[in-house]
Amino acid sequence: MKKPYDMNVMDKSKEAASTGVRKPDSIFGVRHVQCALIFFGLAVAYGLRVNMSVAIVVMTDNSTNPNYPEYKWEERARSVILSSFFWGYVCTQIPAGQLAQRFGAKLVVFWGLTICSVLAILTPVCAQIGGSPLVITLRVIQGLCQGTVFPSTHTLVAKWAPLSERGRLGTLSYSGAQLGTALMLCVSGELASSTMGWPSIFYFSGGIGCVWAVLWFFFASSSPSENRFISEEEKNYIEWKPTDTDGEVKTPQKLSTPWISIFTSLPFLVLLCSHCANNWGFWTLLTEMPTYMKNILELDIKKNAVLSSLPYWGMFAMCYVFVFIAELLNKYPCMSLAFSRKFFNSIGLWVPMVGLIGMGYMSRDNVNLAVVLLTLTVGMNAACYLGFQMNHIDLSPNYAGTLMGITNCAANIMSIIAPLLVGFIVTDETDPTQWRIIFFIAAGVYLVGNTLFITFGKVQPQSWNEPKENANNGHIYSQNPAQIESRY
Repeated sequence: MKKPYDMNVMDKSKEAASTGVRKPDSIFGVRHVQCALIFFGLAVAYGLRVNMSVAIVVMTDNSTNPNYPEYKWEERARSVILSSFFWGYVCTQIPAGQLAQRFGAKLVVFWGLTICSVLAILTPVCAQIGGSPLVITLRVIQGLCQGTVFPSTHTLVAKWAPLSERGRLGTLSYSGAQLGTALMLCVSGELASSTMGWPSIFYFSGGIGCVWAVLWFFFASSSPSENRFISEEEKNYIEWKPTDTDGEVKTPQKLSTPWISIFTSLPFLVLLCSHCANNWGFWTLLTEMPTYMKNILELDIKKNAVLSSLPYWGMFAMCYVFVFIAELLNKYPCMSLAFSRKFFNSIGLWVPMVGLIGMGYMSRDNVNLAVVLLTLTVGMNAACYLGFQMNHIDLSPNYAGTLMGITNCAANIMSIIAPLLVGFIVTDETDPTQWRIIFFIAAGVYLVGNTLFITFGKVQPQSWNEPKENANNGHIYSQNPAQIESRY
């Protein structure tokens, strides 16, 4: 079977003859700059998102640094604070996808993360002035701002990643989220115990976000055609898509979202279920891991923060391992894209499922094994970037941002429920049997989510991806399902 893009010169010549496009000779192009900007943008976004997970531990227990205020918030109040981010986050998912689709993703991401960064810097003042109610309000607003990020990022990846590089560039871009998570969790303990105290956690994450916003404003573009630095050769390479006909490829100016077709599409519905399952387990661990490590494993705040970050360093590294494995699979024509998506999604959900079950039996007597299981559970989840995460673009390149907005909205309702469920079930934070219930529930959700995906998931662009008025003409994101299926 033919591969659209091979690395040797002979295959490049064949490709140029058959498709009219040729992969640029330069190893590093403008698309890689955009990928790097997205990478660091997601690192900023996740740093701003998780800074509260460690900070709230020392905000409510300042024994490590008594020079800064301590707030006597109850466990349920802390759970509300941790989940409140997602109250706003789910509200802007679908509108953000529509805005990015219609007006371009650059400014949508810029304003979202800029406002979120400024609010992070203001968090210590808000806590002192208004206590937990004002902190909750601030976190809701931050969630509203960050709700724009993932749908817009998916729109950017659909615009900037050539078909043959979609999995690679998409995964590398999204791996920035794990860097931001790991880095924020890692440095938070040191910042909290330093002379600057826990407020420095928010100053650090917010300040980095403001610096990134400046770089993004001047160097990012919503699409290749809007970038002033890109060569014509690279632009043609990025924007070429296989079509069923040899006719002219056209780009529609406006797309009317086929809402009914989307919500009655079985492949999309199982994608939505898989995304929800992933978020349930991932955010259960992310928001509650510092508390679990402190009360069950009895680790102090410095070790707590460092070890809490270890699983996300593992996930960051595994992103690149899985990209390498995907590139190897790409060399075998018998490996279809459908197999690849379901294979990686199974690694990303079912291996962590086993890890969660094991964690349910951990205690302070086997700390090292607990850390290994945590690292395994979170690290293997990186495979999902090559699974359901890219499946939005598979099903509909034209509406990828909107699809991500819908699934991320639903999935982050799980991110609200999961921490609240912890607060309801775990009435005694030192009782490992109560934490076992939490881990077993998350494992069960992983099992159901991936079972549905591997049974009913599809990778072919759906019929509703193509606007009816352009169905006979094709356009820039019209793709031949047979060519898509033979990608791996």
